[in-house]
Amino acid sequence: MHHIYHTEGIILGSKNYGEAGKYYNIFTRDLGMIYASASGVRKMPSKLRFILQDYAYVKIDLVRGKDFWRITSASKTNLLEEIKTKKENLKIFANVSRLLVRLLAGEDANPELFADVLAGLFLLEKAPRNEIPHREAMLVLRILHHLGYMRDLDYLPEHRLVILREINKVLKETHL
Repeated sequence: MHHIYHTEGIILGSKNYGEAGKYYNIFTRDLGMIYASASGVRKMPSKLRFILQDYAYVKIDLVRGKDFWRITSASKTNLLEEIKTKKENLKIFANVSRLLVRLLAGEDANPELFADVLAGLFLLEKAPRNEIPHREAMLVLRILHHLGYMRDLDYLPEHRLVILREINKVLKETHL
């Protein structure tokens, strides 16, 4: 019998496969970045169809397969629902998702990073329009810090241009 893993995760992206299946990149609290599949999820009667959407924060049950994880069930958390209603926030969420997929190699739990990403997305969701670019920069900065690409963050001022300069410097130096 297979062990079922219960965790929370952020769906960072998906790709269709076969007639009705999908592969998902999911950043989970307990397992780190995983690649998971769901069979039949694109069929009309599928219960998971409206839950397993890109950029959704979900509670998810998984079984480890030979090459990747299989999603057995999922439920909405009803959190981060508003972030997708604003075009600029959705664009930032998509950019952060692509960055995480690029930087997180393999399954390695990083609960501190997960908590920080989630907190950053919650702040972004509630941010007034004029604060959105600054919050995006701070979120990217914290991701790079958690992954060891940046030294201590205490030396950086809160000025957005200084933060962007530091982010670009790190990305250039590390060939990311």
